Amino acid sequence: MAKGEGAESGSAAGLLPTGILQAGERPVQVKESKKKNQLSICNKLCYAVGGTPYQVTGCALGFFLQIYLLDVAQVDPFSASIILFVGRAWDAITDPLVGFCISKSPWTRLGRLMPWIIFSTPLAIIAYFLIWFVPDFQQGQTLWYLLFYCLFETLVTCFHVPYSALTMFISTEQSERDSATAYRMTVEVLGTVLGTAIQGQIVGQAHTPCVQDANASTVALEGVNRTQSATSLRETQNAYLLAAGVIASIYVICAVILTLGVREQREPYETQQAKPMPFFRGLRLVMSHGPYIKLIAGFLFTSLAFMLVEGNFALFCTYTLGFRNEFQNLLLAIMFSATVTIPIWQWFLTRFGKKMAVYIGISSAVPFLILVALMESNLIVTYVVAVAAGVSVAAAFLLPCFTGYQTRGCSQPARVKFTLKMLVTMAPIVLILIGLLLFKLYPIDEEKRRQNKKALQGLREEASSSGCSDTDSTELARIL
Repeated sequence: MAKGEGAESGSAAGLLPTGILQAGERPVQVKESKKKNQLSICNKLCYAVGGTPYQVTGCALGFFLQIYLLDVAQVDPFSASIILFVGRAWDAITDPLVGFCISKSPWTRLGRLMPWIIFSTPLAIIAYFLIWFVPDFQQGQTLWYLLFYCLFETLVTCFHVPYSALTMFISTEQSERDSATAYRMTVEVLGTVLGTAIQGQIVGQAHTPCVQDANASTVALEGVNRTQSATSLRETQNAYLLAAGVIASIYVICAVILTLGVREQREPYETQQAKPMPFFRGLRLVMSHGPYIKLIAGFLFTSLAFMLVEGNFALFCTYTLGFRNEFQNLLLAIMFSATVTIPIWQWFLTRFGKKMAVYIGISSAVPFLILVALMESNLIVTYVVAVAAGVSVAAAFLLPCFTGYQTRGCSQPARVKFTLKMLVTMAPIVLILIGLLLFKLYPIDEEKRRQNKKALQGLREEASSSGCSDTDSTELARIL
């Protein structure tokens, strides 16, 4: 079992005779060690900026990729569903695989994590830009978007997974790591607003051409002012490319700031146990832990609920509510509301515990989803609901196939409007209720968490002073 820094110092002091350590020597060493591991405000800001690329690109893809594929790239609804579903599924697969590969990476002059961040960045921005590019050929468009979407998800994982792990290797002082994490969380929240604002406001300036009669035949569609329609569509495509270029530039700038402003330390690696637990053994141990499974399942259902809202929001505003030129502003209202209320939820979490915060926070979305389902199309009411719904906003994505969706239609058939309403209201409500039920079954509350933390700290101290085998560690973990 790994020994902590304090345990190592204590063991060394116990082995040496008292006279060897001269008066005042040890306090000076401890003071110098802490000073060495302190992070400046500049270091923390540079580290925090590294969280922006994942949030900016995630928001842009989550809110806008669906309507882009359907109305701008003009991919058929079934193919768009395949692209988005496979892309998200692939993202879930790459996370543990990339994490495993990183854990096997050797130490280099740049560190162990930094090379992944540096070398994945240029490839990621190329893949991201090509996602928003409409190729000249019609045959093979589905493969084009599927390829570059999955490629980008892989490359951004190669950036974000080592970046997340970097927290443990920027300092050996827990207080410094906690402070850096607070900086990071703040910047990441701002990144979500930035991504929504950039993509929405640039794209919102272009008006995607549409056909007034959504049921018109292909022949009729071709006869509706071809020149003007083609020009308008090209302007919309260029707007998406411009937004992609701006976001890709932010990605590069943030990666450069992170690389130049943060130094990965080798010392925390040296304190890790020499022989780590095998991957599949650790996976089996985790998946056999009942409370963990309940927790993950609860987050799965609640995340799916907000995935449906996020992924279908643009289409819902455009076709069901009829606010074609307002959905980007509604998105901005949601993200701004979420940003402003984060300090309130942080206070609530520390005051009443994580479990209560999850219950209140997630369930607060249900009344507003019901209101959206029942109300008539009203812009002012929609803005109020958007601001209120931002209190429990989450980021993710999912798209089912829309039966009867008319590409480039100014309006959609009634069954499409009804499907969108169900996907943005009733389906998320059902998923949220299932998730809350699973959270109810989760046995650990705030008091239990404190007891576990105290017991785990005691086990670590005992293991660091007397030694502990892998078998003993496993049994102790099972007890907790």
